Amino acid sequence: MVIVQLSGGLGNQMFEYALYLRLKSMGKEVLVDDTTCYGPGQRTKQLDVFGVSYGAADERQLRRMTDSAMDPLSRARRKLSGRRDLSYREAGCDFDPLVLEKDPALLQGCFQSERYFGEIRDQVREAYRFRNLVTNRRVEEYRLRILEKKGASVAVHLRRGDYLDPKYAGLYQGICTDAWYGEAIRLMKQKVPGAAFFFFSNDPDWVKERYGGAGNVTVEGGSEDAGYEDLYLMSLCGHQIIANSSFSWWGAWLNENPDKTVIAPKRWLNGRSCRDIYTKEMTLL
Repeated sequence: MVIVQLSGGLGNQMFEYALYLRLKSMGKEVLVDDTTCYGPGQRTKQLDVFGVSYGAADERQLRRMTDSAMDPLSRARRKLSGRRDLSYREAGCDFDPLVLEKDPALLQGCFQSERYFGEIRDQVREAYRFRNLVTNRRVEEYRLRILEKKGASVAVHLRRGDYLDPKYAGLYQGICTDAWYGEAIRLMKQKVPGAAFFFFSNDPDWVKERYGGAGNVTVEGGSEDAGYEDLYLMSLCGHQIIANSSFSWWGAWLNENPDKTVIAPKRWLNGRSCRDIYTKEMTLL
């Protein structure tokens, strides 16, 4: 048995569920640990918008994987022979082939590479059809504005918020800077005649002030709990400029335009190799 642990926000959970689907396709018995998505200070389970289903691991199965049962016999055995923890954490940010081989295992990590699920690409795309998305006036208004631009619409994702927190500076600082976005926009204009830019951010007021002119559209009015609405709108755009974020990665991946241009930062995280997160459609800048 293999258990895949859900963690993080929507983008991360989509990678984790894609791995679940891949392992299932390999004939493995696979469950999901979604217990990390509940409780104070934890991110909620956000996959429901897609209407996906999975078998959920129960406490007994999780205790067995981590060898954490507290009955007297288990405690005595651990004292004599040590813990038999079957947890396996993905090694680094690049594709880790052992993730697909470990069995039994409790798999922990981000699994942010198409290499984990490329063999079932169509199945993953079908799973992420926004089946439970309830459109509202906001979503419909932006959807129509995007479709009006047809193939010239460009989603630009700027992640601020936690990325500006000093404690994360070592990971994110100096990657998706104002200068980088300026270069990305100039390059996109060269590649897409008449490009119309739709800006998505968790700091829309700042984006509106910085990029609000020249016909640019700042997508406003969303909430963190309804981030899937912005993901849906991003995927409707003909092209994408993505941040070093799993959220905008999926916005680009779900874009079905066969001629899409996707511009991504050539450095994903400071001090870490993340070469396997990039897809063949991406232009690195």
